[in-house]
Amino acid sequence: MRILIAEDDPLLAQSLTQALREAGYATDGVTDGAAADAALAAQQFDLLVLDIGLPGLDGFQVLSRLRARGAAMPVMILTALDAVENRVRGLDLGADDYLVKPFALSEFEARVRALARRARGAAGAVVRHGDLEFDAAAKSARASGKPLDLSARELALLEIFLTRAGRVVGKEQIIDLLCQWGEEVSANAVEVYVHRLRKKLEAARLEIVTVRGLGYCLEKPAADG
Repeated sequence: MRILIAEDDPLLAQSLTQALREAGYATDGVTDGAAADAALAAQQFDLLVLDIGLPGLDGFQVLSRLRARGAAMPVMILTALDAVENRVRGLDLGADDYLVKPFALSEFEARVRALARRARGAAGAVVRHGDLEFDAAAKSARASGKPLDLSARELALLEIFLTRAGRVVGKEQIIDLLCQWGEEVSANAVEVYVHRLRKKLEAARLEIVTVRGLGYCLEKPAADG
């Protein structure tokens, strides 16, 4: 899952970025409204954390432009403005959640997990696919009830495939979703990650199929006859 943090307070932005990266999310950051608008128009993100008090374009303007482009990604607004009319305005413009500064990091992380579940269309944190159970909150996976030993990158890759099960996911799309800005990951590295995950998913009777020239697709193998 890739998250954009648009926050002009460097200390807060650093804290949020560190917390999300430790939780296994690919996280990028911008410090003004124009940069946020440009990033959202050019890149694919799964969640936007948006400060209302951004310089240049404010958060309300960024949000309005995002929704005008038809983007449906979840948006969490952060603000020091706790007046009811500001919360109402943000929600009316299309925000999905609202946090008033200061707030506890634990609450922020819980709200991110809730928005991630909502984006997947799941009420709970556990996603089941064949014999696999993936707990997005705990960042863990089980095959036929037994824990799978997956690295943070393999867990992130698994989540990408699970949220797009049955659909082809290209290498460039995987790179975009896995990596922060400035992080160099080659197509060959993606092949290595997929190979390692593919072997580990054999215990769950799942297969990552290579679609030549297009990418990969997570499928559920046919039942034994």
